Amino acid sequence: MPPLMPPRRPQWSDGIEKPKRLREVPRFIYLRIKGFFSRLGTIVGLVFHSAPICLFLMLFFCLAEGVLPVIGAYISRDLLNAIASLLGISAASEPLAVLRPILVLLVFQICHSFCSKVVTRVNSVVTALAGEKVSNHIRIMIIGKAKEVDISSFDRPEFYEKLENANREAGMRPVGIIQAVLRVASTLISAISFIAVLFTLSPFAPLIVIAAAIPSAIISYHYRQRNFHYIRRHSKERREMSYYSGLMVNKDQVKEIKLLGLGDTIISKYQTAFGKYFGGLRRLIVREGVSQILVSLISTVAHGALFAYVAYHVIYSSAAIGDYSLYSGALTSIAGYVTTLVTSTAAIYEGTLFIDNMIAFMKEEPHVVCALPEPRTAERGAHHTITFDKVSFAYPGSDRMVLKDMSFTLSSGERTVLVGLNGAGKTTLVKILTRLYDPTEGRVLLDGKDVREYDPEEYHRMFGAIFQDYGKYAETVAENIRYGDVHTPYSDARIGKAIEDGDATFVSDLPLGTQTPLTRLFYEDGLELSGGMWQKLSLARAFYREADFLILDEPTAALDPLAEEEVFRRFYQLSEGKLALFVSHRLSGATLADRILVVGEGRVLENGTHAELMALEGHYHRLFSTQAIRYAEGMDGARGLSEGAEAEKALLS
Repeated sequence: MPPLMPPRRPQWSDGIEKPKRLREVPRFIYLRIKGFFSRLGTIVGLVFHSAPICLFLMLFFCLAEGVLPVIGAYISRDLLNAIASLLGISAASEPLAVLRPILVLLVFQICHSFCSKVVTRVNSVVTALAGEKVSNHIRIMIIGKAKEVDISSFDRPEFYEKLENANREAGMRPVGIIQAVLRVASTLISAISFIAVLFTLSPFAPLIVIAAAIPSAIISYHYRQRNFHYIRRHSKERREMSYYSGLMVNKDQVKEIKLLGLGDTIISKYQTAFGKYFGGLRRLIVREGVSQILVSLISTVAHGALFAYVAYHVIYSSAAIGDYSLYSGALTSIAGYVTTLVTSTAAIYEGTLFIDNMIAFMKEEPHVVCALPEPRTAERGAHHTITFDKVSFAYPGSDRMVLKDMSFTLSSGERTVLVGLNGAGKTTLVKILTRLYDPTEGRVLLDGKDVREYDPEEYHRMFGAIFQDYGKYAETVAENIRYGDVHTPYSDARIGKAIEDGDATFVSDLPLGTQTPLTRLFYEDGLELSGGMWQKLSLARAFYREADFLILDEPTAALDPLAEEEVFRRFYQLSEGKLALFVSHRLSGATLADRILVVGEGRVLENGTHAELMALEGHYHRLFSTQAIRYAEGMDGARGLSEGAEAEKALLS
């Protein structure tokens, strides 16, 4: 019986354990403050690294936005006092001399208004530019990390949750947080200045304004915490919405969706996922709104009392009428600034919590790495052997062994065909061979040394491989082929040879030859190829790579038997002297192989030449004989296959 796990201590949504005893509270507060500033520092670092000039400009505008309102308030006070002072002056007085102070103040007010508008407008431009640069920087970080992590990471739902959350944070959130921080700073500058002004009226006035805002602040922080926690817990529903909406606009699946009439069903599933997600979020939003309306009554009553006091002071203390403007403006501004501080700091806190999603994704570490401080090097072009030594494998998160105790050796100059039924483990074996995964048990040896002692990227470059789900890139024909080896200079001659080797002769009939754009994803004149054409192009990509090991994992599924036979012939010809592995359901080409591995239920069931395995009258004999009978019965369909090949060529005319 497994040992009992200790009960998990309750945690708040930022991962810090909730205090159980009073003496734990100071440390709890310290950890939360430390975590907040740590996350905030990460955000500032992101913005500084991607847009340093924009950040300094934003700091400058922050200072300007903090000072300008106070200057404007004093200009308004002096202007109002100047106008009031003229009320008793005779109209016979010289107008220019009398109006000169007012005209000067009006010029100051106009200049102040213009500067405020310029600062606001330029700041919004700088913020927008910074947002684009930061968003681009974060997306590059995300795709760079996706390049580094193991392919096994993509098998885990929690990885997709991190990826989805990180992608969501790649928008304007970091710049929005910086903008909120700077807004808090400029607001504090203005608020402190106005508090000093209001303090001359009464030391209690600013304290009353601040105290009236405390309930609103508590509610804001409470619901920011709950909002973050809710969104994190409902990542699954957001992924479902993204999945179902993506299905409806996926050009590769739209044919089946329309033919089967799945549109309404998929839309219904999207709406169901949205309903689950939105229901709880709506309750949070409504409850916060109602709570804020109720507490606003407190602040409204407090502000009304203070306005009455300001009016009383101006009337009964013989103060100038401009002082009422100054004090009431200060009172209104402080109330607005306190509200801004509450909402901005709550947004900052919430934003720093969300940025943890991106930080968690960026901490995903690869495990398919070199096990030695100094990686081994393999001589390119030499004779090599790859040995499976008692290899077993289970996919991450599963206990089911897909491969079980496999042992065999592949050698340069030997062409091996891997055969077996669906689910036998053929593709998984190829993934282990190419070190997209490491074995759960056992070892894979390159020339007698564990492949984990080699640099993974250098090891990968030894392979020219094409999988069942080969890439269809929205690029030109030449780029689709060149992607087979982007680490060497582009060569038209190599492109031409790869086209010939892959039997992609249809390229010469395309409108722009190798420069023909493929798919209409980006190009109006892009060409949509048939499945067989794409498959031949992917073969050309594999042959373009001058690799020591050539792996073809069922690359002929979309080809007719005649075209497949040609691929087999070319494969055996072009793999001369290489370690070559061909995976296929069809066994007609296996007769030419140097060796055949028969895989079933994750094990190597048989190993030998065609003649040896036929003589055994075992698994291979049954598979081959069954297919041979079907081919014999279907010989009358050969003409139809030939006509189908001719029809494929006719698509180009």
